[in-house]
Amino acid sequence: MTVRKGYIRPIDFKHGRVDMTHGSGGRAMAQLIEELFLAAFDNDWLRAANDNACFAVPGGRMVMATDSHVVSPLFFPGGDIGCLSVHGTINDVAMSGAHPLYLSASFILEEGFPLADLKRIVDSMAQAAREAGVPIVTGDTKVVEQGKGDGVFITTTGIGVVPEGVNISGDRARPGDAILVSGTLGDHGVAIMAQRESLGFETTLQSDTAALHGLVAAMIAAVPGIHALRDPTRGGLATTLNEIARQSGVGMMLREEAIPLREEVEAACEFLGLDPLYVANEGKLICICAPEHADQLLAVMRAHPLGAEAAIIGTVHADPQHFVQMETGFGGKRIVDWLTGEQLPRIC
Repeated sequence: MTVRKGYIRPIDFKHGRVDMTHGSGGRAMAQLIEELFLAAFDNDWLRAANDNACFAVPGGRMVMATDSHVVSPLFFPGGDIGCLSVHGTINDVAMSGAHPLYLSASFILEEGFPLADLKRIVDSMAQAAREAGVPIVTGDTKVVEQGKGDGVFITTTGIGVVPEGVNISGDRARPGDAILVSGTLGDHGVAIMAQRESLGFETTLQSDTAALHGLVAAMIAAVPGIHALRDPTRGGLATTLNEIARQSGVGMMLREEAIPLREEVEAACEFLGLDPLYVANEGKLICICAPEHADQLLAVMRAHPLGAEAAIIGTVHADPQHFVQMETGFGGKRIVDWLTGEQLPRIC
């Protein structure tokens, strides 16, 4: 940055890099905020230039969710850490049945990180927020010394409002309920694996990262009495269902042949010795509902672009052990237990 006769040279987003002054609280930081973050996320709340955002909300129960994103690599087929950070938090809010309203975003930047990559990430976040109709209204930026970070970490927080008459929670699954998923599983995790040079695995598969609140809204409009919703991110379908089974005090039985998987995901997981039921997703949801509503919800999901490959994959039953089990394609049964350890770190 060069100052001449009161003029500040614009930031060189093509060749420049993050340095410690960008997090110092001084002129360089103000310039980064104005030329990058404000320019990309532009809205009335950010233009007020306060250390907070003051906004009105409609009546109803408020929902808040927060998530930190440390994905590696930062850019992957079908997305990047930017849109992922927006979609992930919107989805966490939406899984309560809430309408997402606002987001905040906090950045931890490593000294030396290319400004071109940072701009690409921020532009991706801005596009994702605009498309979702959920503005980023406040945020924060910090810079750490080179070697003490990994390029960029992003934490997003979202708030929303649950409509009257909607009560969706992980402790509401009941014996007899149907278990649905909105589409093929494992796409995001395999897309990440394909980008990691150490794996040397190639596939045309793309991440499924997407904001699911529109799909959720359509489902609630049809069936306000949905019992539980959850997006199966880290730990995948298996771990998420175990969480719900424990919360609700029930067991579950899945049908292996009903679970939608792309051939590329099955092949990649077989090659790498992974179970696709534990692979992360970023644009899919699990729905648990009363059995009489299952077919109606399935039709609504399949009518939405993000639910075109939805399927009913199992049922909830009484089980004091809270086991999640699966009927295999060979006619046997196996326990689908909690994920032990981490199949693939830094996935989201």
